[in-house]
Amino acid sequence: QVQLVESGGGLVQPGGSLRLSCAASVGIFSINYMGWYRQAPGKERELVAGITSSGNTNYADSAKGRFTISRDTAKNTVYLQMNSLKPEDTAVYYCNAYDPRWKAGTVWGQGTQVTVSS
Repeated sequence: QVQLVESGGGLVQPGGSLRLSCAASVGIFSINYMGWYRQAPGKERELVAGITSSGNTNYADSAKGRFTISRDTAKNTVYLQMNSLKPEDTAVYYCNAYDPRWKAGTVWGQGTQVTVSS
């Protein structure tokens, strides 16, 4: 069973940066799609950024120009570099992996809290 473990969250001031990591228990090179989602209190979970097995990326409008998703296939880890953080970026950030070859189809990590506040 694929497992995802996020790390790197914390408290940061507005304008600051954080890098989130998502370590997978399996090789990520061929995973169909991996993404970072976030859920703020009282709001629905939303996609922040994603990366395909071929390395193509996509971003939510709110993340474009500030966040960068990347992966290190040797470490089986996907990263989310977040710069110019705003209070509205405060949320629990979840890593997700999707592959139609898996019985479950999609797997979620446990989440990591990001709080942007002065």
